[in-house]
Amino acid sequence: MIDRLSSAYGRLLSALAMLGCAILMAMMLLIVTDVALRNLAITGLPMGLAWGTEVSELMLYLITMCVAPWLLRQGQHIRVDIMLQALPPRAAWLLEWVGDLIGLASCLMIAAYGAQAAWSSLLSGAVNIKTLVTPEWWMLAPLPVVFVLLGIEMIFRMIRLQRGTRGPRHDAVSAA
Repeated sequence: MIDRLSSAYGRLLSALAMLGCAILMAMMLLIVTDVALRNLAITGLPMGLAWGTEVSELMLYLITMCVAPWLLRQGQHIRVDIMLQALPPRAAWLLEWVGDLIGLASCLMIAAYGAQAAWSSLLSGAVNIKTLVTPEWWMLAPLPVVFVLLGIEMIFRMIRLQRGTRGPRHDAVSAA
């Protein structure tokens, strides 16, 4: 049962990663269009997209939110493991548990804080005023969702750690 859940969850994270890739493609097209319009005088077209930088900043944030849980699942997140590789396998395995528990607690705390911030922003009607005027909660809403997803992945990591050999993980190892 847990393996089927993990597999389905992995497919969800892969779909989010693909969405992140699509956003990256759209961001690239937006930036190229903005630069081209600023540098080419084409009659009837604006001299650049005034909102282009603002939207590309939002897209960069959304890419990060979409891809972070998938990267964690793949073991491609930032990891300093030189000490884990030098320790006896059992001690390294225990430290992997400590790291995962701290990661899970951090994810849940950030998710709770992010949800509170988004909800407060929604209730207060706060807006971001730049070139575009947008509700502030639009930027805050993805944060708790992603950190819940990261927390779920931390649980799956702990299950995989429990089932695996008693030693450090071998994904994304930087030292041999």
